Amino acid sequence: MEKHEFVIMIDGKLVTFDRYEDIPEKFEHVIKFLPYCPPGPHTEEQHQEMSQWNDKLQELMKRERENASSV
Repeated sequence: MEKHEFVIMIDGKLVTFDRYEDIPEKFEHVIKFLPYCPPGPHTEEQHQEMSQWNDKLQELMKRERENASSV
């Protein structure tokens, strides 16, 4: 199975995560947001998971802005 790839800048260092849930609340920047999308045809479960990725990216961007304004 392929993995997700999320690269986040934390304390000036690039840290790679393969699970969205492992990304900490506080960080400086989202560098790379690359969720794995399996080749089709997709199951209903896969469609449901893929439909959530934009919301998750928006949440990370919101946290990035909030962390920047609190510095």
